[in-house]
Amino acid sequence: MILLMQTPQETIAYSLDNYYQKFLLVLPRIALGILVVVAGILLAQLLTNFYKKQIQKKAEDPLMARFLAQAIKIILIIIAIMLALQVAGLNGVATGLLTAVGGGAIILGFAFQDIGKNFLAGIILAFNRPFNIDDTIKIDEIFGKVKSLSFRYSHIKTFDGRDIYIPNSDVLTKPVANYTADGFFRVDFMVGIGYEDDIEAAKNVIQEILDSNKEIVQDVNHENFVIEDELAASTVNLKVFFWVDTVDYRRASLVLRGLIIREVKQELAKRKFNLPADIMELKIYGTEDAIPVKVRFLDEKK
Repeated sequence: MILLMQTPQETIAYSLDNYYQKFLLVLPRIALGILVVVAGILLAQLLTNFYKKQIQKKAEDPLMARFLAQAIKIILIIIAIMLALQVAGLNGVATGLLTAVGGGAIILGFAFQDIGKNFLAGIILAFNRPFNIDDTIKIDEIFGKVKSLSFRYSHIKTFDGRDIYIPNSDVLTKPVANYTADGFFRVDFMVGIGYEDDIEAAKNVIQEILDSNKEIVQDVNHENFVIEDELAASTVNLKVFFWVDTVDYRRASLVLRGLIIREVKQELAKRKFNLPADIMELKIYGTEDAIPVKVRFLDEKK
């Protein structure tokens, strides 16, 4: 047997030619795999858009519908990639990729704890959360309307126009005050009348205003009333409580409250109730200069 000795250059050339021939053989399958990936992504987008148009509009829970739309799209894309690897004959790559993803998830879990924590919190909130889309909520000092829920953040739109993205882990672990969960919210404000005024008569005037306003909730479960709250330095303070519908929280809790305050002030003044300001006592000691005071008497005839 005669062994043919090859130079290193010939060995390299032979190896390259061998790999090139194998590449030509698998090239159609690779192209088909790429086509499967592209088709999978387009199909995922098409199905997601169909889901949003047909189902999301009719869903009783829009926040859950949006979240599921994101999840469906990601799952379909992952399936398309795995099928593409199978079609391309890269079964070993697919198996290795799954193994690497499993092992990498553990490593990345330690490296990116916050990301993983927010992701899991987002999944939990999608199925069990204390708010819905367009609910008015407060988390810590953040107060506004819920606009969307993603895998990592909850999008809150504040009433002064800011867009705030709160990590889902904070939403899950911190107290959430929902002002619109049952659709009702109780508003209150204070009004002070003079000590010489008839307290019961003033309460009746305010109660008439509350009872006659059509925007204030009037039913057996939501009572609107006025109570004596404080004997202040110069006024008897009455506290007014009334319920509003929180479909439009800004309108109900801020605008309507201001209108009721204005109406109460005007009606009390019209009926000759005193609305005195706070009285301040000013003391002048002998070591200080006197403060000049000018008193002007008005002619009643004028």
